[in-house]
Amino acid sequence: MATAIKEGFRPVKNEPPKNLSGKIKFYGRMLLDFQILTIYTDIKKELPKFTGRVLDVGCGQSPYKFLLNRSETVYTGIDIVDASNFDYKNSDITPFDGENIPFEDNTFNSVICTEVLEHVYNYQALVNEMYRVCKPGANGIITIPFSARYHYIPYDYFRYTPSALIKIFSQFSAVEITPRGTDVLAIASKIIVMFVRNIIPNTLLKILLLPVWIILLPFLVLSVLIAHISRLFNLGSRHDPIGYTLKFIK
Repeated sequence: MATAIKEGFRPVKNEPPKNLSGKIKFYGRMLLDFQILTIYTDIKKELPKFTGRVLDVGCGQSPYKFLLNRSETVYTGIDIVDASNFDYKNSDITPFDGENIPFEDNTFNSVICTEVLEHVYNYQALVNEMYRVCKPGANGIITIPFSARYHYIPYDYFRYTPSALIKIFSQFSAVEITPRGTDVLAIASKIIVMFVRNIIPNTLLKILLLPVWIILLPFLVLSVLIAHISRLFNLGSRHDPIGYTLKFIK
């Protein structure tokens, strides 16, 4: 019998920058959260160019909707009924079962799907549905983690290589896969997460060890600097990134 694993450090909810405090939280976390920073860096290049009907699959709080041109797009966000398992609650969405997208064939001009596929056990069914609801020539952007901790337990199932992604999206006419970061960024990111996880005093042991982590804070600062430098200059191997960004055309 499998032993249940308790999640000690859940991801911080990704919410759009709607007001001053929201902007501080949204952009400020990118100083330390390199999954979010690299996703945002890639996605902000594409979303302003989207036109027509846009589908956001597994949208959560729709954190990147603001990047779309409102006068050129019609946004539709879909997420599972039990999105609360991922700490999300968004009333402005269309609920679905996680596999069957509730729209007709050839409905959408573009698709967004950020950090979702690893949480879908029958991922091929969902990708097939994206293909079905896309109009001919429609484009999409998908982000997938690679070097990421086990999160939203137990709803975290897979990590995908480029070889797997090419097969999963093989029905699309064009697919481009780009690594987000390098092994240097991945290592530095792990160190940052380790620090953040251990300086939150939610157990007696962490409270007792807090002075040790405070003494080691210069090492955290160094790790953050190395992470940003490695991202800017692509230092290290791109075969071991923190994630991948995939763009497709139907």
